[in-house]
Order: sequence, then C-alpha cells, then structure tokens
Amino acid sequence: MTLRLEGVALREGRDVFLEGIDLDLDDGRLYVLLGPTLAGKTSLLRVMAGLDRPTRGRLLADGKDVTGASVRRRNVAMVYQQFINYPSFTVRDNIASPLRIKGMDKSEIESRVLAAARRVQIEPLLDRLPAELSGGQQQRCAIARALVKDAGLLLLDEPLVNLDYKLREELREELRGLFQGGRTTVVYATTEPHEALVMGGETILMDEGRVVQRGPTTAVFHRPNSVRAARVFSDPPMNLVPVTVEGGVARGAGGFALPLTGHLARLGRGNATLGVRANHLFLRPTAPDGVPFTGTVEVAEISGSETFIHLGRGGLHLVVQEEGVHERPSGAEVTVHADPARFFAFDAQGKLAAAPGRAALLGEA
Repeated sequence: MTLRLEGVALREGRDVFLEGIDLDLDDGRLYVLLGPTLAGKTSLLRVMAGLDRPTRGRLLADGKDVTGASVRRRNVAMVYQQFINYPSFTVRDNIASPLRIKGMDKSEIESRVLAAARRVQIEPLLDRLPAELSGGQQQRCAIARALVKDAGLLLLDEPLVNLDYKLREELREELRGLFQGGRTTVVYATTEPHEALVMGGETILMDEGRVVQRGPTTAVFHRPNSVRAARVFSDPPMNLVPVTVEGGVARGAGGFALPLTGHLARLGRGNATLGVRANHLFLRPTAPDGVPFTGTVEVAEISGSETFIHLGRGGLHLVVQEEGVHERPSGAEVTVHADPARFFAFDAQGKLAAAPGRAALLGEA
C-alpha cells in the first residue's frame, strides 16, 4: 500500500499533537518512526490507522482519499506496546480472529494461522491460552494476528518496549528479517535510536508533533540536519556546546576551546553550536590534533558493558561513553580527549553547517 499524508494536523483544544505532516510512504517499504516520548508518534499512527481523524489535512491510500474512512474500512493492522490478546481464546483462536470476522473459509483460516505462527516461531504454542505464555510469546501472538490479515499497512507502536533486554534484542532481529522483501508497508515506532539502526529501512524523525528529518536510516544518523534531529537520533543525547567562533577557534563555557580544522574550517565568525556523540569522546588521546578537556565527574552510570560518565566544568557539561564497567567516583577529575574531525557544527539557527566525514564517524580516520 502507498500512503500519502498532506498537511495533516491533529489538535484538541489548545493541545497540538501533530502539525504540518507531509509524508509519502511507498509500497512494501519499512519506515521507522523515531522520536522521544510525546513526540507525536502514537498520534500519527492512530491517524494512519483511522482511529483518529485529523483536524486538518488528508490521507490517501493507493491514491484514494481515506481521511474520513473508519479503521474497519481500511486495509490496516496494528500492534501495540501492550500484549493485547483475547484472554479466553487460545493462541490459534487469537490469530484466527480477524479472519473469522471476515467470514473466511475454515481451511483457509487454518492454513494462514499456521503460516503466521510459523513466521513468528510460536507454532508449538497454538493450543495455549495467553496466560500460559511469557511476555515475548504473547507479543509474538499479537504480531502473528496482525500479520495474518495480510494488510497493506502494518503499524507497530513500540511493540518491544515492555519486554526485557534479551527478548527485545532477539525479536528486533526477527522482525527486521520478517519485514524485508514483503508486500506490506510497515511503520515501526520507537523511542530508541539503537532500535532504529537495527531495524534499518528509512527513518522519520519526530519532535513536538512535527517531522524534523527523514531519509535512509544510516544517512540520517550520520548527517542530522539540525540540532533537533541530532538530539533525537542520539542515545545518550548528543553533547551540544554553544560556542563563539573567532580566529579559527570555537570557544565555549568551562574553558572549552576547539581549533576549527578540516571540515570545521568553513564555520564563519559568530555564534554556533558544536555537537559530538558520547562515544566520540575518549579518556585517552586518539588523534594527533586531539584536544584535552578536564572536568569533574558528576555521576557515572553503568549500562550493560558500558559506563556513561557525566562531566561538568564551569557551565560545560559532557557525557562520555566508556567501554567496560568502571567505577568513576563523583567529584573525581577526568580528562577527556576530543578529536575535531568527529564534531558536527550547527549555525546560529540550529541548522547543520558542517558534518564529519563518514570515515571519521566510523573511527577509520
């Protein structure tokens, strides 16, 4: 299914949930809708599904205006954050329910249920009730029920958010393979940049009810077009340092001074913002023209096999991603090494002014 949104807005009183959404979704493609909580992702999915009608604008499915059409009249399936299954139905009956509503032949229903269950690896569980399943198995059941409809548009609203880390990793990989090369147009909403990168496809960045950037996922990640896009597509958020540019040097709070070499040399005199991701700051020198900064540890967070160090100095705040599990006591002094080749630059209006080369971002330069 192709889907076009033209000037879509959604408001309720003074509350603005969506504003000025213009999108074209191509048939059979995967789109990742990435944005923080309250960015408007769920509102946009509900409008696409026909659960909410936009207060302005229109939607066209395969060229036909469906703006006022109810969800029952649309070829759409949706998977939610919660494990939504009928508790008194077996897994088989849960998956079969949308086909029975359509009045499909019993043999065809059974064939399609088995095929969907096989795709999400729950075929041995077909005679169990949802209460007898783990969280991951329940969500697989919900996904199978959506897949069995063979809908032209499949919408997934943070479907893995309520699963533990290991299950999320496992299902992400499965879903990515499941959606590749299919006939269904898939829109997958998430708050996690890492999940967007794993899923691939095309990413649509949202913030405060607006689309701030879209394009191939890796291209958007490596070249955010604005400060807003850079914040959305980084976890932890990209380090952003307001600076004044003069004499080939960018100076900011806390004694921050970065020589503007390479791609940064094009920055003109005046105010700007420099940005660098947490994994591109290091606790040891990594480049001959690297610049050291010394700050005080405010807090150190251990996440999995990485340590995130929050540093401060005279109004300058940076987050450094360190590989491994390390104890960094609060109040300790730490020296961080910054490579100018890895910095983004944004102009006074917050638009991208200069971006690192792909080799620098990948650590090949």
